[in-house]
Amino acid sequence: MSTKAEHYDVIRKPIVTEKATMASENNAVVFEVAIDANKPQIKEAVESLFGVKVKAVNTSITKGKSKRFRGQLGRRKDVKKAYVTLEEGNTIDISTGL
Repeated sequence: MSTKAEHYDVIRKPIVTEKATMASENNAVVFEVAIDANKPQIKEAVESLFGVKVKAVNTSITKGKSKRFRGQLGRRKDVKKAYVTLEEGNTIDISTGL
């Protein structure tokens, strides 16, 4: 039903931060996802792209900050993160790239 191109639209990029690295110790991976993506879409995309079994998906939306750029007031975009918990024995090596 869904194609591989649609899965790449749902999952934008992996997030590599200190907090994301700590989450990986609990068998979780953090991705930046499309702002309109829902949990079943994220689960399906991760399972088909990486060939792993997903246990749970938690999401959070970070509101974009207002920043000044050359004196002009601008706004960063809102970002949606997905904390994807994998089943035991499944791993994703995000350092190799999508």
